[in-house]
Amino acid sequence: MPELSRTQVVVYGAIAVALLLVGARAIRAEGGGESFGSESPAAAAAGGAEAGFSLDGQAGDLVVDVAGAVHDPGVYRLPAGSRVEDAVRRAGGATAEAELEAVNRAARLADGQQVVVPQRLPGGATGAASGAGEDGPISLGTATVEQLDTIDGIGPVTAEKIIEFRDHHGGLASVDQLDEVSGIGPATMESLRARLQP
Repeated sequence: MPELSRTQVVVYGAIAVALLLVGARAIRAEGGGESFGSESPAAAAAGGAEAGFSLDGQAGDLVVDVAGAVHDPGVYRLPAGSRVEDAVRRAGGATAEAELEAVNRAARLADGQQVVVPQRLPGGATGAASGAGEDGPISLGTATVEQLDTIDGIGPVTAEKIIEFRDHHGGLASVDQLDEVSGIGPATMESLRARLQP
């Protein structure tokens, strides 16, 4: 192995020091910065959806859209591993009209996910009760396996897959999202569009 000149030793030493400084800075930024989801409740209430939102968030953060019956619907940045309950809380919490029983609040969030908190229908009826009739549309947010089973082309197995898909995604904003469920083809999608509402 050839010997290094004094100049080469100095250059390599400077490169090593620079790499150490960059690494230390990256580690400090990763552990020391306040993530969007850890904002204090007082700051969250004062600032709403825009407060603290930063496009240069921490690595591993999730960005989710919270819609429906919440006080401050909007797009929020939350730490990786957050649950639907965290997203609802970050959006100011559910309103008095929210149908929280229709949302799996324990589901883990995914980046880019939309969390929809459905609203109770007027007159105190819930979405599930209103969808029980054969003629009216069934609420996608609260539909049961039995209600989905009444739709042409949907059996108990597919109905169960739809419920699991809805729970896994923390609610659904559109009937068209069910196209991703295995076992649902174009003809079934037409039946779903005719009998379901978001």
